[in-house]
Amino acid sequence: MILGIDLGTTNSLVAVYKEGDVTVIPNRLGSLLTPSVVSVDAEGTIYVGETALERKSTDPANTVSVFKRAMGTERIYELQGKKYRAEDLSAFVLRSLKEDAEHYLGCAVEEAVISVPAYFNDRQRKATKKAGELAGLKVERIINEPTAAAIAYGIDQRAEDLEDEVRYLVFDLGGGTLDVSILELDDVIMEVRSVAGDNFLGGEDFTEVLYRMFINKFEINEAEVPLKTLTHLKRQAEKAKKEFCEKDRIVLSAVINEESLHMELTLKQYEEACQLLFERIKKPIERALRDARIRLEDIDEVVLVGGATKLPLIRRFVGRLMGRPPKSNINPDEAIVMGAALQAAMKERNKDIREVVLTDVCPYSLGTDTSIRGIGDSLESGYFDPIIERNTVIPASRTRKYWTVKDNQRSVCVDILQGESRLAKGNLKLGSITMPVPPRPAGEESITVTFTYDINALLEVIVKVDSTEVTKKVIIKGEDSIYDDAAAEARMAELAHLKVHPRDQEENKLLLLKAERMYEEALGDLRPMINRSLMEFEAILDAQKPDDIVQARTDFRQALAQLEELMEDQLRGDWLEFPDDEW
Repeated sequence: MILGIDLGTTNSLVAVYKEGDVTVIPNRLGSLLTPSVVSVDAEGTIYVGETALERKSTDPANTVSVFKRAMGTERIYELQGKKYRAEDLSAFVLRSLKEDAEHYLGCAVEEAVISVPAYFNDRQRKATKKAGELAGLKVERIINEPTAAAIAYGIDQRAEDLEDEVRYLVFDLGGGTLDVSILELDDVIMEVRSVAGDNFLGGEDFTEVLYRMFINKFEINEAEVPLKTLTHLKRQAEKAKKEFCEKDRIVLSAVINEESLHMELTLKQYEEACQLLFERIKKPIERALRDARIRLEDIDEVVLVGGATKLPLIRRFVGRLMGRPPKSNINPDEAIVMGAALQAAMKERNKDIREVVLTDVCPYSLGTDTSIRGIGDSLESGYFDPIIERNTVIPASRTRKYWTVKDNQRSVCVDILQGESRLAKGNLKLGSITMPVPPRPAGEESITVTFTYDINALLEVIVKVDSTEVTKKVIIKGEDSIYDDAAAEARMAELAHLKVHPRDQEENKLLLLKAERMYEEALGDLRPMINRSLMEFEAILDAQKPDDIVQARTDFRQALAQLEELMEDQLRGDWLEFPDDEW
């Protein structure tokens, strides 16, 4: 049996698919939500969940939460003199969920599908898988949270015999992260069109607004207030935030330095104080729509996921922004874990569930560092050159050519980078390949770099020195990859057809050769017309975007047909101009 787990910033859940339905499993205290909080007492006993959350009020120095935001980083948390990383703390939460599930099911469980924010990079995904392994789980798959939610809604929809073709915008605002994904469901095929997000924006930030309003109103110097008191104030702010679900006016109270302080606040005032957060929310939505090349009116369903979307001000804001009421007929807290459990059932080939075929996109661009011409025509190094851009549908393969930049350069180092930063150092380094090149004048030696990325989190990078044809290859396996080295090699061999440059694909090459032939045969104004069409098509081929190429090929074929007619008219006209006695 494979568990579905939603490892959240604020709360975590575990579920299983059994007897034709998803069951969200209660923890040992009978609650479906397990707070993602860890605490350690003086004897070294580790507490997880609600108990740890209670200890945060009495022993905040040895209790930690919101550590999901530090996944994949070097940050260290110290509890009772022992040091922990975010994946260590997450492992305690996962182990607790595993034990609760085993108690509920009455059997041992060793496998799980774990959800992560769609905008998690490779390092954060690796940290999540490591946390699962530390908890004694074999992580069968890492699934993006919005994709999991869309699976839950999609399967629910088919069960209701509604339309099969639906385009979703999934708005996932949890405790610490925001994901916006656009997905299309057509019967059993679910295609991710784009993802965008903010790994440092969530319900915790809306709590922080209330906390800061209180601190600023009474001009409290936090350095002079005990940590326990500030922790209590933040807990009161969290409680007040939830009260806005039922009230338009709340009172936030706390005792600071033996003085009882009260702040009355209306929902409108709170909403106005959250404007900067709303502006941050807008950006991923706009980016997801732009990257998917989809207009707002083309979205069929707006789906709310994540506990923070239960706040009325969030629902109203998203509704106003999208121009329609959002959908949340599945509990926002449970949609992700339900989708993860359904994905787990698909992995088990459960006969009771109809399998959904998932296609995905690159959440971040993949590329290398390069040099560019700066001011004064000087070469400046350290710039990022995307080869496979974010939200490219995968599997995908792209090729670039690079030239040496120094005289007698003897080697070229290709750093493999993931991210969106303009500067190479601002992106995540996944690996590198160093190639020897013959020492020649700058710009006379070139290398060809091919990136191939697969839906199973496999990235193959091939570097070829063009003059010597010496080639090196590396395969980088993401932590949601299920492949060993031999299987990864075999999978990449299956994708060999993707590595053919669009210029060399037969249907494109045929049109290019036809255009070259027509240019040689044409005269006068027709030549620049053919050349312009040819250059436009070549530019799209070099961009290597399959959807654009399909449309451009159709347009180019039609343009060549029209130009051929003009050439025939030109030839007929020239014939008629010859005097009869010349023939």
